[in-house]
Amino acid sequence: MKNMSVPRVLGQLLADRVRKNPKKVFLRFKDLSVTYEEIDRLSNRCANAFIDLGIAKGDKVSIMLPNCPEFIYLWLGLAKCGGVEVPVNTSYKGEFLRHVVDQSDSKILVISAEYLDRVKLIEDSLKKLEKIIVLGELKKEAADLRIPITGFDEFFKSSDLPCGVDVHPWDPVSIIYTSGTTGVSKGALGCHNFWMVVAKKMLEHRDGREDDIFLTFLPLYHINAQVLTTLTAMVAGAQMVLLDRFSASNFWDEIRYYGATQFNYLGAVIPILAKQPEKKSDADNPARIALGAGCPPAIMDEVEKRFGIKCLEGFGMTEIGIPIHVMPDDRRKGSCGKPMDVYEIKLFDDSDKEVPVGEIGEIVFRPREPFIMMSEYYKMPEKTLEAFRNLWFHTGDLAKKDADGYFYFVDRKKDALRRRGENISSFEVERAVNTHPKVLESAAVAVQSELAEDEVKICVVLKPGETLTPEELIEYSVERMPYFAVPRFVEFLECLPKTPTERTQKYILKQAGITPNTWDREKAGIRVTR
Repeated sequence: MKNMSVPRVLGQLLADRVRKNPKKVFLRFKDLSVTYEEIDRLSNRCANAFIDLGIAKGDKVSIMLPNCPEFIYLWLGLAKCGGVEVPVNTSYKGEFLRHVVDQSDSKILVISAEYLDRVKLIEDSLKKLEKIIVLGELKKEAADLRIPITGFDEFFKSSDLPCGVDVHPWDPVSIIYTSGTTGVSKGALGCHNFWMVVAKKMLEHRDGREDDIFLTFLPLYHINAQVLTTLTAMVAGAQMVLLDRFSASNFWDEIRYYGATQFNYLGAVIPILAKQPEKKSDADNPARIALGAGCPPAIMDEVEKRFGIKCLEGFGMTEIGIPIHVMPDDRRKGSCGKPMDVYEIKLFDDSDKEVPVGEIGEIVFRPREPFIMMSEYYKMPEKTLEAFRNLWFHTGDLAKKDADGYFYFVDRKKDALRRRGENISSFEVERAVNTHPKVLESAAVAVQSELAEDEVKICVVLKPGETLTPEELIEYSVERMPYFAVPRFVEFLECLPKTPTERTQKYILKQAGITPNTWDREKAGIRVTR
């Protein structure tokens, strides 16, 4: 699909697909099927509803919903009326949630009823929020909130005709928050054209076709599900399947049930599938392409042979899309591929000088066309300029390149952690732990798990004379951070290693890894749920 013409605005893309194939099913979710024509009409209804509530071009709306069709209707509706979607991780609570909703200047929060109690704890800090729209049954928590609340059914009564707002390719469409490393999470402001280009280029790099069925179990608050499945399927004029979550034991049955030909993965998904008991029917499935990152080459080979699929990996991030990727017929073991033709990629040392072939350097990036990466970190000009120093966007990730131009991801230069496909801010984990009255200071670092991904270790220094058990600290953490950020490992130290300027030397803690004094939550039999 290399030469296809693709509108550069989300609403225009959907309208074009409706003209070409209105009755084709675009979305399947459980037993529900929604055609291109229906999703166009339902997203129009959301666009007009937002306009009726005073949302104008450039206004921000936070969406905190589990995977469901309504999320897609709302997101596309905002795109049509010129609003800016702010997807919120459904595990967020406390400071994590407050920061995203408040820093983004969201005027409206659309939230599932099951999460509404979290708003009550922070509502006094949400001065800019004008209204809350609740999907699901309204309970007593709604009556206790000072912010006006509307049920989704009432919101969803507007006209389903086109809203008539003139939206341009360079207009902002989303603010997606990326975990901070030395500070709070940053909101990457992206425009329509950026995501359209990413979706189109990914189709080329995954051999995407109109008759493909793209399946995702990843959350819609991530760019993976939004851009690499939803928009990619729409650009192809194909069908997508949205699952509410990943189930290793049911996964291949779901692939067969929906006839899915492609699926996306992150983190430990492929190793987890490899650990499932072998069945004679393993290779009897319609899938041909798995798109993702982070799978060890040996496990990838095993899974490809066993399930009859081809795993395609690349390198990307919310700020820049997926600029490095393999091609189905051009893969090299352990490599994340070569740069796409619309991007320029180099590897720099700490002085911003390009490193020789074969040496490790930081991945730096710049686009060859306008409006094909994030516009800025929202309301963080210093962070934006810092990332773009010397006219290159610095990713904070390390890689090396061979003589033939293939890139090989090495490690993260920054202190962000990644666990089960989720980016975690070490700063925010530490800030939550440090609020414990017995804790003096702490440092969160990544340690390797059995699944070849990060696990969170928290190194804690207690206040003089205080005692605290790991179990007590975990119980405290569960109430103050999303489940995936709760540390698995805890170690109490007399002091943290510091530089002369009192900065924690995290590399020393990372090198120490798991020590005889490290407590393991999983070995202790403590499970943290959503």
